[in-house]
Amino acid sequence: MHAPAAPVSLVSRSSRNRLLDDRGFLGLLFMLPAGLLLALFLTYPLGLGVWLGFTDAQVGRPGQWIGIENYEYVVTDGVFRLSVWNTFLYTLIASAIKFALGLWLALLLDEHIPFKAFVRAIVLLPFIVPTVLSAIAFWWIYDAQFSIISWTLSKLGLIDGYIDFLGDPVLARGSVIAANVWRGVPFIAICLLAGLQTISPSLYEAAAIDGAGPWQKFWHVTLPMLTPIIAVVMTFSVLFTFTDFQLIWVLTRGGPINATHLMATLSFQRAIPGGALGEGAAIATAMIPFLLAAILFSYFGLQRRRWQQGTKD
Repeated sequence: MHAPAAPVSLVSRSSRNRLLDDRGFLGLLFMLPAGLLLALFLTYPLGLGVWLGFTDAQVGRPGQWIGIENYEYVVTDGVFRLSVWNTFLYTLIASAIKFALGLWLALLLDEHIPFKAFVRAIVLLPFIVPTVLSAIAFWWIYDAQFSIISWTLSKLGLIDGYIDFLGDPVLARGSVIAANVWRGVPFIAICLLAGLQTISPSLYEAAAIDGAGPWQKFWHVTLPMLTPIIAVVMTFSVLFTFTDFQLIWVLTRGGPINATHLMATLSFQRAIPGGALGEGAAIATAMIPFLLAAILFSYFGLQRRRWQQGTKD
């Protein structure tokens, strides 16, 4: 005699339970809504931008396929080459200063100081204020006639006249970097502070027993344990800085004499006010390899963390 077959409903329920117990399936299931949103609002615009970079599209005209002519043109364009240089200089200097100040601030906030919670809330203010409002505030601070910095220095007798922060190419570069640092330091500080609080005190106790001083504890305990978090945080910082648009556009619009034009601002200027959508899209697409390099940096940082934890998952 044959054993009675299990009801179809029981089989399907058992299969469903096995799927729900599978962590990989659950992960994909929970990521599906976010994946759909990314496909709709990120993948499609990105694909459209790459496509436009190979056309001569203009505002109000769809354009025709022209291959790599836009890229050949921008490579020979002096303003584009200057914007690439400005972007790397801006990103490198701003990211280095933000990391140094953010790490110092995180170490300070990790100590037992009065009103610690209030201080942490104050530290976050520059980051949560909308970028445009921050840029307008710095625009007034750097104003050639009403600058509070120039007024203070003149009252102290250090300068004879007001400084044109945004009118001189060198000063303009330094001014926009300072504004970006002011906005970005809180993000790095709070993230690194969260990492510091995950380090076990027993590691510092063991280092103290071995005779390690404050600097040795930092170099041999704090920094290695923070390395994976630093990799991820600095990757996001580099991405935000490399693609900065609002701060530059409000403060200088790329001036003076294109001294503060980044690839993002030049792409917008050529595509929207200039009407050359294809050329602007080509400039924006040229940013992708650098952004991918930053993402790979973050990936290897995460791999290092897996190695430290002794896991492969």
